[in-house]
Amino acid sequence: MNHTAAKTLADALPVLQPDDPGARLLLFGVRQMGAHGLNDACAAHAFIMAFGKDFRRPLLLLRALMQEMSVASSRPIQIAPWCCPRMTAAEAAVLTILGKVRHNRAAAGLLLDDLLGSRGVDGVLATAHALSESFADLALPLEP
Repeated sequence: MNHTAAKTLADALPVLQPDDPGARLLLFGVRQMGAHGLNDACAAHAFIMAFGKDFRRPLLLLRALMQEMSVASSRPIQIAPWCCPRMTAAEAAVLTILGKVRHNRAAAGLLLDDLLGSRGVDGVLATAHALSESFADLALPLEP
């Protein structure tokens, strides 16, 4: 790999995936649903394996968040393939938003506004908050 290709890869995927299992599960779900649709079976299976019989709430909320972000965004939200060990800036922003929203809703709202390129996305923020709460309730809190 030449220097230019390495720089381009570092620009496209600037952040390492987190070690936290909740964040990794969420990232996997985002990537799978982003690539294969909201009803992706692999994402559903991962949530079943992680949460057992309580998988429905976080899975439904992730589907809702993905759909709402897609509608509200004024620009594409870049995602990497599921197997990539690094994250795009947008993926890192989503994880940061979900990590902050339970304790600092205002900061999470500003980050979400920046990610989506639009203002006043309170409905999307409410869904993000509910998703973050569902992960915390099921012992996989999403911390910043």
